[in-house]
Amino acid sequence: MKNPQDKAESDEDLAQMIIGHGPCTYLLLLLLGLILLFPYLEEGIFARTLLGVLFSIVLLVGAFATRQSRWGFILKLGLALLGVGLQWTALWTGSLAILDLAAISYAASLAASISGVFHYILKRGPITADKLHGALAGYIMLAFVWSFIYVLIERFSAGSFGPGHLDFTQPGTFFSLIYFSLTTLTTTGYGDVIPLTNHARSLVMLEEFAGVFYVGVLIARLAGLYPSTLTK
Repeated sequence: MKNPQDKAESDEDLAQMIIGHGPCTYLLLLLLGLILLFPYLEEGIFARTLLGVLFSIVLLVGAFATRQSRWGFILKLGLALLGVGLQWTALWTGSLAILDLAAISYAASLAASISGVFHYILKRGPITADKLHGALAGYIMLAFVWSFIYVLIERFSAGSFGPGHLDFTQPGTFFSLIYFSLTTLTTTGYGDVIPLTNHARSLVMLEEFAGVFYVGVLIARLAGLYPSTLTK
């Protein structure tokens, strides 16, 4: 029979793991804030500038969020700075070609950050709030990576997604692909945005598999790393 004092200490430890904070906590809050504010920051140069600032901060915080080797850090920071530079250039010039390059850099930078988060949360040791928040941040960043891939697919092969035409010069277009990516990753699939070509569908299937893998394998792995004091 569990000692009441031990149970209280276990509950306190569990609560601390949920409400604690660290670098990944700030990354998670930034990502959630970006999703919530995105619809309000797409019209007008001032709003788009604020959106650019948020994206820039996300990339830079992602580069610093987890410990890594020197070369790993240089790679992540370099990709983040490249993405930020291309984004601001595209913002002020209005060039869709530069925006395409920025999307590639963003996807690469976020993928590098996800790799660092994976290494961090799968590392042996006690589960902390920062690791749990890192797992959630990695999941959201995975959706963002796929949304940038979908942007590139639609840009180079117009009509890959629908049902209507996606015009990236109009507000809300990119956000609709972020929304589509998150619903695909979570296998929700409302059906208001759909892949129309086979090459787009093949990528969507890969994202669905990635979402199932993340939840089914990574979360199970995290559960297996919980301190034994919480399971007695």
